[in-house]
Amino acid sequence: MESLYIIIPAYNEEDNIDSVAREWHNIVAKIGGNSRLLIVDDGSRDSTYTKLLKLENELPMLEAITKQNSGHGGTVLFGYNYAIDHGAKYIFQTDSDGQTIADEFGQLWEQRKDFDIQIGHRKERQDGLNRIFVTKALKLVLFLSFGLWITDANTPFRLMSTESLKLHFPKIPTDYNLSNVLLTVLYEKSKSNIRYVPITFRPRQGGTNSINLKRIFKIGQQAIKDFASLRRNI
Repeated sequence: MESLYIIIPAYNEEDNIDSVAREWHNIVAKIGGNSRLLIVDDGSRDSTYTKLLKLENELPMLEAITKQNSGHGGTVLFGYNYAIDHGAKYIFQTDSDGQTIADEFGQLWEQRKDFDIQIGHRKERQDGLNRIFVTKALKLVLFLSFGLWITDANTPFRLMSTESLKLHFPKIPTDYNLSNVLLTVLYEKSKSNIRYVPITFRPRQGGTNSINLKRIFKIGQQAIKDFASLRRNI
């Protein structure tokens, strides 16, 4: 039977984690089998993990894990590695802020056998002009760094076959902050069968975003340096 692991990194998401876990647990429950909802707590300083442990008693296909803080990219990689080790055939990743809609997952799952990776294209964005600017700037940086004009490289709404992910996973540096961006580049460079699917992207549903513009600028500066170095190995 086909198994799906939904990977959700979480950091200080006590306001959102209950509703997000329930929404995405409904998806794995419908698919059944050995499918799991894996929520990885990235060393939260609030009650996120405590709430997850309580939810495990209620949601049978939820697995909650906590670990030392390593940032979003490192936590996503941790989740991917866990899913691979536990026999997932397909891996889907989204975030814990409630910006994506579980009901839109079905359009990816229906065509899972036709593509190596399917990535959400944030066409209907409600998360503010600053975030839209960051996405457009990243698009330009990726073009200058790798010669790729990518529709939406960093969307936290992506379904991958484990078989294809295994080919690219070893090329991602441990705890790399922009792991999903680099994965998209690797899929594009390898001429994989890729599909970009328009999705809705809501405002954050609660809590406070831990990444402000100042931090985004620093991440961007480091990304340009990293891409220059990584380009030689891709």
